[in-house]
Amino acid sequence: MFISVSTFIKVWEKEARVSLQILDALTDDSLQQPVTNQDRTLGRIAWHLVTTIPEMMSRTGLTIESISEQVPPPSIAKDILHNYQKVSDSLVAAISKQWDDQTLLEKRNMYGETWSIGTTLSALIDHQIHHRGQMTVLMRQAGIKVPGIYGPARENWEQIGMEPPLV
Repeated sequence: MFISVSTFIKVWEKEARVSLQILDALTDDSLQQPVTNQDRTLGRIAWHLVTTIPEMMSRTGLTIESISEQVPPPSIAKDILHNYQKVSDSLVAAISKQWDDQTLLEKRNMYGETWSIGTTLSALIDHQIHHRGQMTVLMRQAGIKVPGIYGPARENWEQIGMEPPLV
């Protein structure tokens, strides 16, 4: 749970950079990579990262630039990247302008439960991390090199002069 707006913004900006690295690696063709026929595609998960920010934050009362979850995912990977950057920047600007540390202690109805706004901000970051993990698996299946985000990806070990870990 966050209790400081400045701490959230610092963590969000770091995590947003990681999300942007993942989104920047996507190709237009890779967006169609499915988990299964019954599940989201890589493009749908990437677009979900974009649309969840305004959807979740609207439940807290924060006013930010919005993209509806009903808008179909773009077929161009750079459009998803661009929209993520736009929504992420809008989130930081809105929180900086509309909230202070006391706001993070306020409670809101979130998906049938009562959460503090600070808890909601933690959930927003956890949500991004969860879906980025799904995306990296689908990226490998689509033949895309996965960027090293919290440490080297398999493809990065040689670049740092080390042997990749054994499988």
